[in-house]
Amino acid sequence: MRNILIVENGSTGKNLIQDIITRNYNPIVLELKLQSDSEEARIYNDMVQSSYESIELDFEVVIEKDTYEETVEMVKELNPKIIIPATEGGVAMATKLSHDLNLMGNPIENLDVMTLKDEMQNRLAENNLRHIKGTSVTSIEEAIEYYEKEGFKEVVVKPKIGAASVGVRICSNKEEMINAVSDLLNHYGFFGNLLNEVVIQERIKGEEYIVNTVSHKGVHRVTTIWKYDKITTSEGGHIYNHMDSIAELGLGESEIVEYAYDVADAIGIQYGPIHGEYMVDENGPVLIEVNCRAMGGQLDRKFLDRLSGQHETDSILDSYLNPDKFYRELKKGYNLYGHASLKFFNVPNDLVAKSAPLNHISNRLKSHYKTSMAEINELQPFSKTQDLETSCGTVYLFHEDAFQLNKDLEFLNGIEKNAFQLVLSEGLHKKITPDEDRSHEDIESLINSIKSNGTCLLITDHIYDNLDILQVSPQRLDEITGEFDSVVINLNKSILEKNDDAMAQFVLDTFERLKVGGLIFIPKTTYDALPSGRLGAEALVKVLNFKIELPLHKFSKILIASKRQ
Repeated sequence: MRNILIVENGSTGKNLIQDIITRNYNPIVLELKLQSDSEEARIYNDMVQSSYESIELDFEVVIEKDTYEETVEMVKELNPKIIIPATEGGVAMATKLSHDLNLMGNPIENLDVMTLKDEMQNRLAENNLRHIKGTSVTSIEEAIEYYEKEGFKEVVVKPKIGAASVGVRICSNKEEMINAVSDLLNHYGFFGNLLNEVVIQERIKGEEYIVNTVSHKGVHRVTTIWKYDKITTSEGGHIYNHMDSIAELGLGESEIVEYAYDVADAIGIQYGPIHGEYMVDENGPVLIEVNCRAMGGQLDRKFLDRLSGQHETDSILDSYLNPDKFYRELKKGYNLYGHASLKFFNVPNDLVAKSAPLNHISNRLKSHYKTSMAEINELQPFSKTQDLETSCGTVYLFHEDAFQLNKDLEFLNGIEKNAFQLVLSEGLHKKITPDEDRSHEDIESLINSIKSNGTCLLITDHIYDNLDILQVSPQRLDEITGEFDSVVINLNKSILEKNDDAMAQFVLDTFERLKVGGLIFIPKTTYDALPSGRLGAEALVKVLNFKIELPLHKFSKILIASKRQ
């Protein structure tokens, strides 16, 4: 019996494939049928399929049968050691199959409280634990009646079952609540499931945490703790800004962990993971929801191993297969080897992107681990971000030094807020036509004022016969060796001809021609041709830790930066 069945592969759960092979077991993925013929179901299925394609390992896939009884018989023939879900959509099937085949798993009677957003709160109330007041409704009339009866001012409306904050809306009044319920009821959810019930809950304001645990025979162990930073959109969407690992418990945070243990006990978890989300206000922690699978976010094994010496899916397998290791890790306590953040990039409005310069910028950060953003080869539409699903990309950061990581995170937040065209470029700046006669005069005057400071390199589309310095066209820059005291970038036509991905990479490469302590000069005729203009140029120098210098008197409209050690 060397098979382990994974129900629906995806997100961080896809690491299970390698982890199972490493333990000398055979991974088999059970792919579930579409829940409807809706567009949402197709999109979800495409996401699952793309997860398969990203795994460079051989594994078997079996398809859910037309009836549950047929599926049970098929799985029985596979003779799995354990059955575990990789995604939220697989929790119900994994729990049912484990129960019916007498395998290690969680009690079938707890399935509703493991998966339904209203039932998990009801279970906490039954166990005298703090919970969020709410109910499920099947009509707008029921929603209005409950809202008025409870006297709520602000509420959260969400699908009864879902993931990735899809469909979650924060409503500040009755009208917004009615609109949110109307938008959800009898529409399709994240998994392509028809939403014939939605949940209305009192809104709790505070700081939002994640506590990830794994359990063996009802004993719970914390794997990682994170803290969310979220933003509410004008439409009431609750979107992710960034999430940050908690390396050491601060004031009040041990109470969150105690409460998370109480929640796991109340839910009745015996084996495997809980990805729990908690809000903390002046009254302490309260559960938002539990998800009985590995944390999402497409976290890969190496990233988590660098952070904590373990990764979620391997710890999940320990909770089933290796209790000795489970208890050794439990005795070690909670220790991280560094600091991690995930920066989620949110699209401010509907747009059509021509390129994604961020791919060539974020990898210059000292704490950069990876960037997950599609390469854009042609015009690609993006909708305004309303949830995690409509985020346009994620940058993963890790560093042993919290100061360095926070500095890099602040930089990325600044780009998103002030120079979004460096994230997704619409190419609007390409319409600029520089005043060439004026720019030639400005460049000649600038060069004559700085050439006495030492060696000077002019990277230019226009060669100046009367300037006694080294000049080079961008096409021949690779022929230049050495470093310079000053570098002037006088480009407009050549930049306008490049797509913005290639442009960002080229401009950053030019900075390498500068000595430590040297100065880079970027005139207006050049930075106007960059995404987000001057702010975009400032972002490019900042990503390499250059210092933006004071402007020179009588030389306005020139960005000056120096190269630090």
